[in-house]
Amino acid sequence: MSSAESIETEAAVPAGLSDSARALADGRTTATRLVSEALTRIEASQGTLNAFRHLRAEAALAEAAEADRRLAAGERLPLLGVPVAVKDDTDVAGMPTYFGCAGELPAATADSEAVRRLRAAGAVIVGKTNSCELGQWPFTEGPAFGATRNPWNTDHTPGGSSGGSAAAVAAGLVPAALGSDGAGSVRIPAAWTHLVGIKPQRGRISVHPHSDAFQGLTVNGPLARTVEDAALLLDAVAGAHPDDPHRPPPVEARAAARRDPGRLRIAVAWRPPLTLTRTAPHPEVRRAVAALAEALAALGHHVEEARPRYGLIGLGFVPRATAGIAELAARHPEPALLDARTRSALRTGTRLGGRVVRAARERELRQHRRIGALFHPARGRGGAGFDVLLTPTTALPPPRIGSFDGLSAWRTDVAITEACPYAWPWNVLGWPGINVPAGFTSDGLPVGAQLLGPSRSEERLISLAAQLEADRRWYEHRPSAAP
Repeated sequence: MSSAESIETEAAVPAGLSDSARALADGRTTATRLVSEALTRIEASQGTLNAFRHLRAEAALAEAAEADRRLAAGERLPLLGVPVAVKDDTDVAGMPTYFGCAGELPAATADSEAVRRLRAAGAVIVGKTNSCELGQWPFTEGPAFGATRNPWNTDHTPGGSSGGSAAAVAAGLVPAALGSDGAGSVRIPAAWTHLVGIKPQRGRISVHPHSDAFQGLTVNGPLARTVEDAALLLDAVAGAHPDDPHRPPPVEARAAARRDPGRLRIAVAWRPPLTLTRTAPHPEVRRAVAALAEALAALGHHVEEARPRYGLIGLGFVPRATAGIAELAARHPEPALLDARTRSALRTGTRLGGRVVRAARERELRQHRRIGALFHPARGRGGAGFDVLLTPTTALPPPRIGSFDGLSAWRTDVAITEACPYAWPWNVLGWPGINVPAGFTSDGLPVGAQLLGPSRSEERLISLAAQLEADRRWYEHRPSAAP
């Protein structure tokens, strides 16, 4: 696909999440029609985009028919009859949770808490989207399912590990989807497919049946084309399971998307944490994010460059991440089917378990204080009083499909760190962040920027993202590879 074909504005396109919910509530369409059309688009795109691992077509159509009966009887729920997708690390009763792996796995016997809440809001889950193996990498490729491709240019990855969800939403196969983010796995594919992707506060959306996924690094989060749609999905799935250890107070995300954020102090940071890779943002990424910073200043915000005091935050990430991979890999019934890089992470994670992981988690409070000083008024060492931190979401535009094939575990880690050094610190901290579209490279490839905040700051970030969206109108652009 040529770069000239990669960006276009269309009028006759599938409706977003909020528009679909309104159309159903007003009687202007039916759930059966929306779900049938979504399934048709998915099936037509599988040979090209390969966004889905499993469809539940028969069950989804039956649920859509039931939603139509409920709507006709006057029942109203936030997402009643709206088709959505979930990532294949999420338990859906009756379906295996492969999480990117090969082999035969038993079907889940119960819905995860996030899926239970989606169903309670009336959503119809049409299927499960592809993820790389155990969510380790910012690309969605593997021998178990092939390669998921970017609808903006199918020679390139949509990112990962929530690449299937991102490709599905960007291509208009479904109006929104749930992903998960343990090192940027919602924000990175959102950046590379021109979407809004929210990584919420740890505990905002339950990860049950896991109690503390990837040693507290991983959270679930929405991907959508607009801030309002992402906020609506967040409101629908937010909330704790009785066994969850993390319980932040509720937020009203959709209401925040309709509020003016006020005048904010916004820090722009170009230098990522220490990674020993000499990573710097690609010139076209830097140009796009700098233009976004200028747009924020034009909207009346105070914007200036700053340097967060990341310190050696990687020491708090690596043991937790590899231990999380080891915990999941050890449960696979056929470990020989796992990628050699996964087996390497399993060995490393086993060695770094126990005391090393406990020490890494104990560092978190100190990391909160040191990095959090950026958001505190200057009442002590390093206090700066910013409200929001703006950084690139990735250092590079989306790589080509196959760029990471054949690499050793070490070389893969170096390559993905060079491409994606900015997102993972906020997983260590457990704080919220939002990817917003920042524009396109000269080749028509999407790039993004993250709005990052301190603990429990989702509403402020959502309000700011919505204000920026009203100015930039990024939702007007769709990929021509969409069916």
